[in-house]
Amino acid sequence: MSQFSRSYAEARQKFLTAARGAGATLAEFPHPTKRGSAGEDLAMDVAWTGAADARHCLMITSGTHGAEGFCGAGAQVAILEDASLLADCEATGISLLLVHAINPYGFSHLRRVNEDNVDLNRNFMDFTQPLPYNTPYAEVSPLLLPPQWPPSDVDQAQLMKMVAERGMQWYQAAVSGGQYQEPDGMFFGGDKATWSNYTLRRVLARFGAGRQTLRWIDIHTGLGPWGYGESIYMGPDETGQVARTRKIWGSDVTSIYDGSSTSANLTGLAWLAVPETLPSVDYAGIALEFGTLPVSEVLDALRGDHWLHRHPEADENQRTLIKQAMWKAFYGDTDDWREGVVAQVTDAVRKVLAEK
Repeated sequence: MSQFSRSYAEARQKFLTAARGAGATLAEFPHPTKRGSAGEDLAMDVAWTGAADARHCLMITSGTHGAEGFCGAGAQVAILEDASLLADCEATGISLLLVHAINPYGFSHLRRVNEDNVDLNRNFMDFTQPLPYNTPYAEVSPLLLPPQWPPSDVDQAQLMKMVAERGMQWYQAAVSGGQYQEPDGMFFGGDKATWSNYTLRRVLARFGAGRQTLRWIDIHTGLGPWGYGESIYMGPDETGQVARTRKIWGSDVTSIYDGSSTSANLTGLAWLAVPETLPSVDYAGIALEFGTLPVSEVLDALRGDHWLHRHPEADENQRTLIKQAMWKAFYGDTDDWREGVVAQVTDAVRKVLAEK
């Protein structure tokens, strides 16, 4: 499918071209300090379609977790090229706010984290308060990133022994839940708000002020069955809010709070920017999570990526193998997978239109 790309630079160009073709209003938020893997400019790009004074807004975001942006960016381009869908949005009085590459550095460098090794979806914390200590992560951390990669048989056997004793669910939660004690470790939430955190809040303030409703679809990859887009509730741990979200997107919306989601319970999630930036807006949101490989393989790809971050002296062959593993972990590089992504994202958009 022509909407999808194989590099951040290509994805960005396709997004901007499609936005102009759709008559969207564009805004660019350039990265102030970093360049892409090929030396290209990095930016968080925003496209707005519909009336400037629209009361209702649907925000669709890509690349919160850098390397996952290939999926979300392709879906955004497909939406911008879908004249029928755009016409239906306009007729319903809903403007689309498409935010491309929330984490452009990770997108370009094929990392899930940003330029500071921070997982953006763990970074929306109150950093004036004491940060939580992830004890399970501290237990497993010495085995996650061994001295060599791939791990020796002994190192891998020790990790697998712990996983067998504690269970895969414990392992996933321990590693991915978010930690704030190991800056060069995995799923680090940071010690301050990142550029992407601050810039996303700028986008919300600029385009969300004065709106009556805000619906948010944040596109992710790496969890669940191949090609299936799990709708994961994105909001506070409140039964009524979960019910409202399921009324919009369906009863199959899962939640990290009740254990129905493939995702572990997480800290510092990006949706927290909405009530903090737009306290009076009527908000509901989902993360649309598209499955790729089994979770153990995805975590191994991330282990390799973080090992490489710690070992910049690694040779080119090793670097290539690690990056290939990241590509496979976060992008289903087949036509059926891409077609399924577009169909499911379009369906999620149409469910918002049906709400009106």
